[in-house]
Amino acid sequence: MKTQNNARSQYIIILLVLTLVLTSCIPSTPDLPTSIPVTPEPGPATGWLEIYFTNPAAPHAADYEGGPDETLAVAIDQARLSVEVAAYSLNLWSIRDALIHAHQRGVVVRMVMESDNMDTQEVQQILDAGIPVIGDQREGLMHDKFVVIDRSEVWTGSMNYTTNGAYEDNNNLIRIRSAQVAEDYTTEFNEMFEENLFGQDTLTATPNPSLTIDGTLVEITFSPDDGVAAQLLALLQGAQESIYFMAYSFTTNDLGDAIRQRTADGLTVAGVMDDGQINSNQGTEYDPFKQAGLDVRRDGNAGQMHHKVIIIDRSIVITGSYNFSASAEERNDENVVIIFNAEVAAQYLAEFQRVYDQGQP
Repeated sequence: MKTQNNARSQYIIILLVLTLVLTSCIPSTPDLPTSIPVTPEPGPATGWLEIYFTNPAAPHAADYEGGPDETLAVAIDQARLSVEVAAYSLNLWSIRDALIHAHQRGVVVRMVMESDNMDTQEVQQILDAGIPVIGDQREGLMHDKFVVIDRSEVWTGSMNYTTNGAYEDNNNLIRIRSAQVAEDYTTEFNEMFEENLFGQDTLTATPNPSLTIDGTLVEITFSPDDGVAAQLLALLQGAQESIYFMAYSFTTNDLGDAIRQRTADGLTVAGVMDDGQINSNQGTEYDPFKQAGLDVRRDGNAGQMHHKVIIIDRSIVITGSYNFSASAEERNDENVVIIFNAEVAAQYLAEFQRVYDQGQP
């Protein structure tokens, strides 16, 4: 019996030594000041939602190949009834070709655009093919970036349909398969295309502002129709644990005040802002954030850090075309998607981690 106990003790000691050796061989991940959990890049959380991030460092990005635009183009190629596009700007030949091919096979294709960006060769080719394109003809920006296909799915996010947007800038693109969400976006599109209502002329008429898709709460809101800032402010004020943000443009407003207050309340708060916007705009929140002790970085991408994302409590994601600025709230045509799902938040946190790591401490 004593011999058996000794053998068992020796066996346990050997296991402990092996465990220590193996553990020492695993490379450690440096701790960020924000204590963000480093997670592997996860797949789509659900069948109704797909999430794509641009990657300017990808091997073929310099050749304008392999970006999220190609997946969107495939979806347009599969359209059977209709394709409705709201584009701030467009010069991607992948999207141009997909729209023209859809039109040629009898799909109803319609577009609205920011008037100042309609002079590209690709837009002219779309017009020459017989696709109607309506400009906003307003001082504010038609800043949306969304596509509705067959009134059953919506593509949106921060990515402009340009070579810069898909291959040089940090952006996100999401695909939502939902007839109700498509109804929201089609209603917004028709206001612009059929009624010529842009910017401050638009109506508060979103059919399904709040809905549940496969157990996930999703909120859809448009600016300046729906009072986006008040909705985001309530979410920030209700945060319990953490706020992470990636902001191309974040100018002084109530949202910045709320983030500083939540920092003072002891929440974990961190952000990345576009370096070019900080340098060119004296009214950004960057310096006030730094002075308040926020862990906020300038981005390190040679292109633009073009995300408009806030992640709250690692379970709520705010994304879309809406910059955190007075212009977005008061006069631009914008759209925002709010998704209450921890798995989705994990994907955006992984993207935040990547952009944060590339930023300037």
